[in-house]
Amino acid sequence: MSPLDKFCGSVFWNDSYLARPDADLPVCFQQTVLVWVPLGFLWILAPWHLLPMCKSRAKKSSMTKLFIIKQILATLLLLTAVAELALAFVEDQEQKRVRAVQYTNPSLYIFTWLLVLLIHDARRFRLRRDSGILFCFWTLSLLCGILPFQSLIRRALQAPISDVPRFVLFFISYGLQLLIFLVSGFTDIAPETKEISKKNPEVTASFLSSITFGWYTSTVFKGYRKPLEIEDIWELKSKDKIQAMHAVFEKNMKTAVRKAQAELEKRKRKKRFREGIPDHGNNMSKAQSQDILVLEEKQPKGKKKKDKGNSSPRKDYPRGWLVKTLCKTFWQNLLLSVAFKLVHDALVFVSPQLLKLLIAFVSDEKAFAWQGYLYSILLFLAAVIQSLCLQQYFTLCFHLGINVRASLIAAIYKKALTMSSVTRKENTVGETVNLMSADAQRFMDMANFLHQLWSSPLQIIVSIVFLWGELGPSVLAGIAVMVLLIPINAFLVAKAKTIQVRNMKNKDERMKIMSEILNGIKILKLFAWEPSFEKRVNEIRAHELKDLKNFSYLQSISIFVFTCAPFLVSLASFAVYVLVDENNVLDAQKAFTAISLFNVLRYPMTMLPMVLSSLVQTNVSTGRLERYLGGEDLDTSAIHHNPIAGSAVRFSEATFAWEQDGNAAIRDVTLDIAPGSLVAVVGAVGSGKSSLVSAMLGEMENIKGHINIQGSMAYVPQQAWIQNATLKENILFGSELDEARYQQVIKACALLPDLELLPAGDQTEIGEKGINLSGGQKQRVSLARAVYSNADIYVLDDPLSAVDAHVGKYLFEHVLGPEGLLQNKTRILVTHGISFLPQVDNIVVLVAGAVSEYGSYSSLLANRGAFAQFLNLYGSQEEDASEKNTAAGDEEQGDEDAEPCVEEGPDDAVTMTLKREASIHQREFSRSLSKSSTNSLKRAQEEPPKKLKGQQLIEKEAVETGKVKFSMYLRYLRAVGLWYSFWIAMGYVGQYVAYVGTNLWLSAWTDDAQRYVNQTYPVEQRDLRIGVFGALGVSQALFLLFATTLSAQGAMRASQVMHQQLLSNILRVPMSFFDTTPTGRIVNRFAKDIFTIDETIPMSFRTWLTCFMAIISTLLMICLATPFFALIIIPLGIFYYFVLRFYISTSRQLRRLDSVTRSPIYSHFGETVSGLSVIRAYGHQERFLKQNESTMDINQKSVYSWIISNRWLAIRLEFVGSLVVFFSALLAVISKGTLEGGIVGLSVSSALNITQTLNWLVRTSSELETNIVAVERVHEYTKVKNEAPWVTEKRPPRGWPSKGEIRFIDYQVRYRPELELVLQGITCNIESTEKVGVVGRTGAGKSSLTNCLFRVLEAAGGTIIIDEVDIATIGLHDLRQNLTIIPQDPVLFTGTLRMNLDPFDQYTDEEVWKALELAHLKTYVQDIPEGLLHLVSEGGENLSVGQRQLVCLARALLRKAKILILDEATAAVDLETDHLIQTTIRSEFADCTVLTIAHRLHTIMDSNRVMVLQAGRIVEYDSPEELLKKQGVFSAMAKDAGVTNTETTML
Repeated sequence: MSPLDKFCGSVFWNDSYLARPDADLPVCFQQTVLVWVPLGFLWILAPWHLLPMCKSRAKKSSMTKLFIIKQILATLLLLTAVAELALAFVEDQEQKRVRAVQYTNPSLYIFTWLLVLLIHDARRFRLRRDSGILFCFWTLSLLCGILPFQSLIRRALQAPISDVPRFVLFFISYGLQLLIFLVSGFTDIAPETKEISKKNPEVTASFLSSITFGWYTSTVFKGYRKPLEIEDIWELKSKDKIQAMHAVFEKNMKTAVRKAQAELEKRKRKKRFREGIPDHGNNMSKAQSQDILVLEEKQPKGKKKKDKGNSSPRKDYPRGWLVKTLCKTFWQNLLLSVAFKLVHDALVFVSPQLLKLLIAFVSDEKAFAWQGYLYSILLFLAAVIQSLCLQQYFTLCFHLGINVRASLIAAIYKKALTMSSVTRKENTVGETVNLMSADAQRFMDMANFLHQLWSSPLQIIVSIVFLWGELGPSVLAGIAVMVLLIPINAFLVAKAKTIQVRNMKNKDERMKIMSEILNGIKILKLFAWEPSFEKRVNEIRAHELKDLKNFSYLQSISIFVFTCAPFLVSLASFAVYVLVDENNVLDAQKAFTAISLFNVLRYPMTMLPMVLSSLVQTNVSTGRLERYLGGEDLDTSAIHHNPIAGSAVRFSEATFAWEQDGNAAIRDVTLDIAPGSLVAVVGAVGSGKSSLVSAMLGEMENIKGHINIQGSMAYVPQQAWIQNATLKENILFGSELDEARYQQVIKACALLPDLELLPAGDQTEIGEKGINLSGGQKQRVSLARAVYSNADIYVLDDPLSAVDAHVGKYLFEHVLGPEGLLQNKTRILVTHGISFLPQVDNIVVLVAGAVSEYGSYSSLLANRGAFAQFLNLYGSQEEDASEKNTAAGDEEQGDEDAEPCVEEGPDDAVTMTLKREASIHQREFSRSLSKSSTNSLKRAQEEPPKKLKGQQLIEKEAVETGKVKFSMYLRYLRAVGLWYSFWIAMGYVGQYVAYVGTNLWLSAWTDDAQRYVNQTYPVEQRDLRIGVFGALGVSQALFLLFATTLSAQGAMRASQVMHQQLLSNILRVPMSFFDTTPTGRIVNRFAKDIFTIDETIPMSFRTWLTCFMAIISTLLMICLATPFFALIIIPLGIFYYFVLRFYISTSRQLRRLDSVTRSPIYSHFGETVSGLSVIRAYGHQERFLKQNESTMDINQKSVYSWIISNRWLAIRLEFVGSLVVFFSALLAVISKGTLEGGIVGLSVSSALNITQTLNWLVRTSSELETNIVAVERVHEYTKVKNEAPWVTEKRPPRGWPSKGEIRFIDYQVRYRPELELVLQGITCNIESTEKVGVVGRTGAGKSSLTNCLFRVLEAAGGTIIIDEVDIATIGLHDLRQNLTIIPQDPVLFTGTLRMNLDPFDQYTDEEVWKALELAHLKTYVQDIPEGLLHLVSEGGENLSVGQRQLVCLARALLRKAKILILDEATAAVDLETDHLIQTTIRSEFADCTVLTIAHRLHTIMDSNRVMVLQAGRIVEYDSPEELLKKQGVFSAMAKDAGVTNTETTML
């Protein structure tokens, strides 16, 4: 007897127990093994749960009903164990023989139940109160308990019960365990965690709910009932929030980058060593050695550069740190998913073994029925556990994916805020956004399948081992086929990679041009240049499509290879197996076990190449990201912040350049600016004024010297940067609102009248880049932002150039000047306006980047230097006027405090002729204040919530809700071509017909083993079997090849058609569309949606067809084997359909939310990059980081929710799949006598295969529905209403306009249908070759006038007639090509200088040079090595603003139309350039009609007539002389500008 037999007092194990129809396990086995396994499991894992008990319990935690119920049940269990132990003692007292096991088991149980009570109590202090370990323990215990349970009942039925008390106690205990098991399925939420669980039920969900994602069900129902909004989505767990994640990531990144940089230094040193430059690194500090290197490299570098031109490779960068960082950050996730994947992979191989046993059972007459049922149940259990593990694994992987993406985007954003100007030059905004969208996305996709890298090879090896067991050495034939396929695959991957890299470049290029087109769309329209740019985009697109087509062909070849693979492998193996030896007969057991193993092989073998190619793409992205994230940061070490008494800003021999080895833009500047002083910086265009400012802001590379700045800074850039937010938010710029100060600032910045004009006052939303504000308004908002920020030092880069003269004067008096709001602050003002110079404390004169003179106005005049001559030329008249004004201004200061009590209607103001403008202002302000306050009171009473018309400029992006219309699929298929579509579908049908044929043939083949049981197998029969099997298999692959090649061509066709439609339509929509649609949104259509149509949709369509056909064929095969399986299909089908519908509606909404919440990330990013210098100057990086974090968290939570919804679905569908397997096996067991082994094998192995396919079908259906939305979105923009046609039937006569007469007849116009009129009925004539000046306050409708002439705005009434042609009757291009404009903001495009002047190549080089000469750019262009082919960078960044303006002048000179419109073109130019432009225009356009929209009155004093606009009406229209005499609005404006008579401006 074994010790265990003694212990129990009966037999522990005996095989004879099982070898009978009513098999059972020995009692001793039941009492030991089945009891100890669950208890052991609990005891090993429980201590982990008890650890928190050792810590202090500060947290309050209440008892919930569920908790109390659990504790009561556990206590009852404890009592049953105590009772059983007591029973043993009592029996011992009564001298009955008590076995040892009857003492030990109850004692063990007592201990265990105490442990359970403790665990329950310990879990009370956690968010998730339910314990996974306990749940598993209950499950195990109940499963093990089933065996004694049934054996006790069977014994009780056969004979009277021998041991009643123990019998009763067992059932009581089992019942209590069952109850506790059921109770622990529910989620236990304590009152204090209710709030948390409302925000995110996942945190408190019970273990069962977590593994089945039951907590998510409520969302799915909600999504089915109504379209989900972002508010309906659960919050993220705190550790998944960007902030927490990025903190860890950044910490790891810093250390990794540091190591990588050390490596980089080593590499550089080696390289230098090879090139023979001595290494100074050994005996000096690092900084010194670097200085020497810089000095050494300086001389040869220049020479080298010229030899090489631009072909030099891009700089080396720190490599190989990114992946390490990611692994270090997310190691826990990686480890856990490895564990789940291992369990799943092990179970994958259990099923084929069970299948083998099942087939043996069916073929064996004498087998016991209980074995069959056992196999069926085991198959089912294996499938369920496998699916639970798989889903957990997937959740972890996808979670890793989104977290990696988020960390990368956050890092890219942070980098953008700190990168140096050199790094910034290397990457355009478009490229950086691409890093965020495409490259981070690549990482996300890679993370999802990362583990396939080790799991696939592992699965392949294990399958081969099992196959060897089945078929012996002939498996090697199959393996040989596989090995042969590897090099083919490697070749395909390599090819695909090169295409992919090429295509990324094309994509970048196309996106770059697109974003430029969208940013400069106004210029394109005004110059009628759309066709030229359309052609450029289409050329790039053609390259892109060609590459894509090749890529798709490669893809279809690799799909072909991989469909062939499993089939070829099984063919080779079976053929060799049968041919090697006559005695080898293929029977069902061998064949179908082998087939199900080959099926297992299929997944890793398809995944491996996909993962490898994904790895390749990720590798490209890694490089791009490492270059970007490892780039140099802004080096602000040259900006010191030391307290120096009596100095606010001090330059000490400062020399700065834009690039580390470039030419110095400012050299040896030594300046000391006292606190509270106002310093003006003047100089010609390109003399380095803006560079001086940039150097102070730390945006430039320091060559030598330093700058010391004391106190906080505020910065007003030359071109105002406005955020897409309300006007108020733009001014507050993240500061607290102090109403009094805010009002004061608005008043000082002359914004009150503008607030009146804006539809919703300061709550008006401002479009991207401030699109719905005029240049002057933008500049004033930018100034107001600075003033409100209340900094110590103000750096103002020419803020007064974009505003009208009288406004400029007002701003100077009220804000910048000695009496202004900022009188006690240090102000550094870059300016072109001479009139203010007498009032500043000091003037810095810059010449070619160096300070030529510095001192007060009077001392500089006395010096008779360059400045004095400059002034004598331009300033004498202006100066007198301004001095008179300042004198008068002082007297009037007295009455300003007296509140005017009159409240006049707006009309009076027009008629009143007032001498001083200040008093007008005074009155207007007080009036507007009182008016706005009374209005706002009334408004508040009338209609609180409604938004005002026109207040919201940017319409919210439409999220299409509801089911995707079928028409979208049709639209796509039509774009592919209906014949194409039909033949593609037929190809797939052919493939699956062949597939079913192959399988049935195999089933028949294996049944031969039964038929020829003791005879030799006929050779011809054998050859026939092999031959047909092979033929069917090959035809299957050929059909597929046919279908995929066709689909590649069709997809290309669709891509081309859709992009073409989208592009040509976007270029034809009216300007108002661009005002109300953020560029980011349009770019998104061209980037994300076109990408989806190019690459994702064709894939989705293919996968969907494959899955659909596979499922149909599998169900067919099962029904052929066991016909009444058809009955089971119906309920399962219904369940499947419902889950599908529920899920798809939710999933689709989530995907849509994802894309809608993603746009803000990119547009916020684009905005940040364009406003970098401003953000840095104010030191608001933190705030922008925070804003980026919150924008991303919103996107994260919608993506996370989508991932969970997928898992929710998968677990339910896989359950359906498991049931299919269970029933097909069960039916086979029940109808055992009537079936052949072959057909059972076929049926069950198909069923095992179906789970995955069912899942994929839903996944691809929903993916297809989600992706087809891209077609919908692109289509939405191809349907936007166009502007009038470019060319109509009615062409204007050749050489029109020959005279250039313009007649306005009662002309009215409004910006958008719901807004007020901007021009309220204008009637006037402009004669041929007349020069007309247009003046008026901001918002009077001056710019609208130009927009009307070009029909950017269409008339609301009235007509404009040019040379007897009504402009509304001809095509837009006919009109626009015959007018010329010099626009307000000089916009340049990337490309050559020549392209910027003449995109259609209509003019000869001579003409272009002539235009450049007249525009005073000839010398500059001749000096650049490339001449006319000089590349202009994005937005013309590499030219100064003045030069850009001159390029625009050159454009106009080249066009030389009869009518020229000058729109405030003199804004950003200093006086000399201004003078040049004016002279050129006077001489060159003498025989043209010129309309000048002016800010500086002196530019239009020599016009023939002046038109004065006010609130959209012409109030005065006459020659300047007459108007000056008339004492009207014009003369008042002229006085302010210091223009007294018309001669003053004839310089």
